[in-house]
Amino acid sequence: MSAEEPLFRVVRGVPTAEELAALVGAIIIRSRPTAAPAGAPASAWARSGRPGNSRGWRAAGLPR
Repeated sequence: MSAEEPLFRVVRGVPTAEELAALVGAIIIRSRPTAAPAGAPASAWARSGRPGNSRGWRAAGLPR
């Protein structure tokens, strides 16, 4: 693909400014990379020390 070759072209018809804007918007949204995958889940030990955990750090050392 050369530098002067268009990325896309209208083959038939004459699009309005709104139709062309919608097409460009759809191409931009579609070409964005997807979200990065979530990291590995934290272990039960790591989760036990975080705020909001009902069991808390005191229960982390207790047998299950």
